[in-house]
Amino acid sequence: MKWNRYTIETTTAAEDYIGPLLLELGIEGVEIEDKVPLSEADVAEMFIDFLPELPDDDGVSRVSFYLEDDGSDHAELLGQVRRGIEELRRIVDIGSGVITSGQTQDLDWMNNWKAFFHSFSVGDILIKPTWETLKEEDKDKFLIEIDPGMSFGTGKHETTQLCLRQLIKYIRGDGQGAKGMRAPVVLDVGCGSGILSIAALKLGASEVAGTDLDADCIRSTQENMKVNGLAEHSSAFYIGNLIDDAALQRKVGEERFDIVVANILADVLIPMAAVIPARLKSGGYFITSGIIDFKEAAVREALEDAGLTVVETNYQGEWVNITARKVEK
Repeated sequence: MKWNRYTIETTTAAEDYIGPLLLELGIEGVEIEDKVPLSEADVAEMFIDFLPELPDDDGVSRVSFYLEDDGSDHAELLGQVRRGIEELRRIVDIGSGVITSGQTQDLDWMNNWKAFFHSFSVGDILIKPTWETLKEEDKDKFLIEIDPGMSFGTGKHETTQLCLRQLIKYIRGDGQGAKGMRAPVVLDVGCGSGILSIAALKLGASEVAGTDLDADCIRSTQENMKVNGLAEHSSAFYIGNLIDDAALQRKVGEERFDIVVANILADVLIPMAAVIPARLKSGGYFITSGIIDFKEAAVREALEDAGLTVVETNYQGEWVNITARKVEK
């Protein structure tokens, strides 16, 4: 499907006026480009470790909207947009107000990324996108098939690979003296595409539970479970924030899990640490990643403050895994 993109050259002062104007005209999905620095509240909400480096704010803004290229004549609607912009000049500096146009396709957003996701291995686990054909020489391999859809988690990121290696070690054993668990129960916090939940079950977990803030991630996880031939009764997934949602904490359960795994950024792991010991059985493990190297100490401190004992730390590139244990009673 093709879309016509229209961009209004305006000012940052006018952004809050142009958005409602477009909405009143039935135009949704507005995109705003400017150089306004992120506020502290924005940063906290986004849970990002790196702030984007932006040039100085020059007061210029580009407000874009999209109209389907279905053969319809949008001249009348565009005329209403132009007239609305001119009326706004009486109350705010609009800038040039010039509207330029271009064209795009849904394919640009939805499918192009798939060209960069191909089969790869983590240890002896072969991770394959669902749209690739399994090669003959790979048919006997330990296989996980994934279609991330709208969620996070192809398995290629260093943080996911760090978690996968820890699951291999603590569920199956790593072949280097580390004894694996027998049929552990696993909680995957921030399950994304479900790749860690699927790996846990295929490695020998008896059941998994997972949580995520995004309903798309829960749907993606459930679909990927089916693709991998895993029984529905072996898993349960919930939408919500484990940090402060008491109802979700009750659903997930107390002292139920042998392993909790969380591949989430450090700024989420730090407040989460306090609620993890109550989820773990005595002697259970908390496997974390998503930690940029300069936040390692802060996460370690949060885990120890929560009463957990750090048993090992692993690195891949600039990312860190910290695995901690609940002291046995």
